[in-house]
Amino acid sequence: MNTFFSRSNALLAFTLSVLAALTFLCFLSTYFRAYQADVALKTVTVVVKNVPDYSANREMNDLGYITFDLEADLTSLFNWNVKQLFLYLTAEYQSSNNKLNQVVLWDKIIRRGESAILNYSGLNTKYYFWDDGKGLVGNKNVTLTLSWNVVPNAGHLPNIFGDGGHSFKFPLDYAPSVRSH
Repeated sequence: MNTFFSRSNALLAFTLSVLAALTFLCFLSTYFRAYQADVALKTVTVVVKNVPDYSANREMNDLGYITFDLEADLTSLFNWNVKQLFLYLTAEYQSSNNKLNQVVLWDKIIRRGESAILNYSGLNTKYYFWDDGKGLVGNKNVTLTLSWNVVPNAGHLPNIFGDGGHSFKFPLDYAPSVRSH
């Protein structure tokens, strides 16, 4: 009855059970850790243009253009269970078309072993800051927030908001568009 295959199956099942228990204990050792860090954000340039949206019905929509400064020391977020951090900068605002607008403007991946001290000045956004209408021009309350996902070796994937955001306003007038002939 105790053939080679039944003994191998029992050994494999026991080994996998022990590994699962050890992985759970490893996850538990960092579960209650707070992955918070202070973030300093500041806008340098804030411009809004009214440009046609060629992907939809060619209506004129607002396109925001910002440059920003970012300072953060994220080295304290790394421990033995953190494989990498996925950072992303979001802008949040209200408009007449939507009660809540959230736009991702920039992102970055920091792997374990890389420098986690961020000191950027005059950084451009990575993605377009489109609004589906005219919700950016004259908007007085746009909030930038740096958030991150902690990518662990074992465990859940928390979404953390950095301590410290930055609010700014767009100008009341559109910036002139440069057209080539």
